[in-house]
Amino acid sequence: MKAAAAGAGVVIIDLEDAVAPDAKDAALSAALEALTPSGASPVRALVRVNPAGSRRHDAEITALLSAATPGSGLLGIVVPKAEDAGALRRLRMSMPEHLALVPLVESAAGVVNALELARVPGVTRLAFGAIDFALDINADGGDRFLDHTRAHLVLASRAAGIAAPLDSPSTEIRDAGRVADSARLARNFGFGGKLCIHPAQLAAVHGAFAPSKADVEWALSVIGAEGGAAQIDGQMIDLPVTERAKRILQHAGKEQ
Repeated sequence: MKAAAAGAGVVIIDLEDAVAPDAKDAALSAALEALTPSGASPVRALVRVNPAGSRRHDAEITALLSAATPGSGLLGIVVPKAEDAGALRRLRMSMPEHLALVPLVESAAGVVNALELARVPGVTRLAFGAIDFALDINADGGDRFLDHTRAHLVLASRAAGIAAPLDSPSTEIRDAGRVADSARLARNFGFGGKLCIHPAQLAAVHGAFAPSKADVEWALSVIGAEGGAAQIDGQMIDLPVTERAKRILQHAGKEQ
């Protein structure tokens, strides 16, 4: 698959928005074939199913979990329009423990219930669907109009003790600068990554989430001064500053 070859952290097979209604049976069959061990290595991927309550949801879950045999490439389930923690909990109980469960928050109800969703045992992390969310609340879909929502999802994830959420994909495909700006905004809010809709977006997103050369140099100077200088470049060096420096170096693969 192009996304895997281009260096995506994980591939998501979409059975929902990317598939026309009359092609969903064929899409599910193709996904199952790709995930099933055969002569070739199976694709390793999450699968985004249709929403709970839709006609296709239960059948897709049943088919995917039946195919989750040893050697299967299925990594987990992405649940779009997640709103109900009880429904997520029931789904989680039906899944093998090794599979990830990622609620995609795309509505006002989902945002309001984000902490409950994040606290469902076995939920790996939240993801944000900004386009559907903006439509739900009748808001402009631009990045800055949804700042409050991004902050809320980061806080809910942190309070629940799960991994930082994944930001909504940028709708820009060829403008790498705008993709990078959107990814940097998400990183600065505390997101742990960003969804992509095209392999052309990957380099910009990876670059935005990777520590910059200046970040690494600053972190090295902070760690080098630990226990010595009280400040660097006018910034007091206390425990939170030192911990931030350590995280930057860990992310950059330069643990001290």
